[in-house]
Amino acid sequence: MNRLHRISLLIGKESVKKLQQATVMVVGCGAVGSFAIEALARSGTGHIILIDFDKVEETNINRQLFALDSTVGQSKVEVAKKRIADINPDIIVDVFDTFFDDKTSLDIKPDYVIDAIDTVASKIALYNWCFEHGVPFVSSMGAARKTDLTKIKIANISKTSVCPLASKIRRQVRDLNLPDFPVVYSTESALPQQNGGKEFGSVVTVTGMFGLMMADFVIKKLI
Repeated sequence: MNRLHRISLLIGKESVKKLQQATVMVVGCGAVGSFAIEALARSGTGHIILIDFDKVEETNINRQLFALDSTVGQSKVEVAKKRIADINPDIIVDVFDTFFDDKTSLDIKPDYVIDAIDTVASKIALYNWCFEHGVPFVSSMGAARKTDLTKIKIANISKTSVCPLASKIRRQVRDLNLPDFPVVYSTESALPQQNGGKEFGSVVTVTGMFGLMMADFVIKKLI
C-alpha cells in the first residue's frame, strides 16, 4: 500500500500522476506557506521549490509547522526540506535561502506559484516575475488579527473587500497595469491587539487555513 493510496482512491491515478509530474514554487515558508507546503507534499507533488530567507524563531511556534523547539535558529527552507523528505522521499525539493525582491533572478519555470510573502514590495516583485515568465499563481492576503474561518474566501484581487492588505495590493496592481489574479483573503474586520507593538497577533487555525486553501486551489488547477 503506497503513501498516495488514499488520495488516488479519491481523485484517480491519472490525477495523482499529474501531481507527481508537477512543479510548484512556494515563496514564504512561515505561518501560511508551511501549511501550503505540507499539503503539496502529502498530496504527492513531484517537485517543490522553496524560497525564504528567514530562520525559525520561538515566537513562530504557535502557528508555523516548521517551528519546533528543536528547529529554533535553523533555516526555514532547510527544515522544510527535511520534513518533506520525511513525508515523501521521492519528492524533488530545491531550496533558495534568499529574500525575494525585484532583483531576484531564478532560472526556473514552475507550473504554479504560491505567494505566502509578508511584505508588499516582495509580493509585487513576485507578481511581476510570474507575469513575465507566464507562470500562474495564487497569493495570500492578510491572515493576522483574524479568528473567523468562515470569512476566508478565494477571489480575484479586483473583487476583494475589507482586507487592508488586499486594498493596498489592489491599488498597486492597478497602478502598475498588472492583470487580475486569485487571492485567499478574509472579509473579517481585523481584531484589536491585546498589547501594543508593531507585530500582529495571529492564530494557527486562520494562517493554516489560508495555506491549505491556496494548496487546494493549486492542486485542483494542476489536475
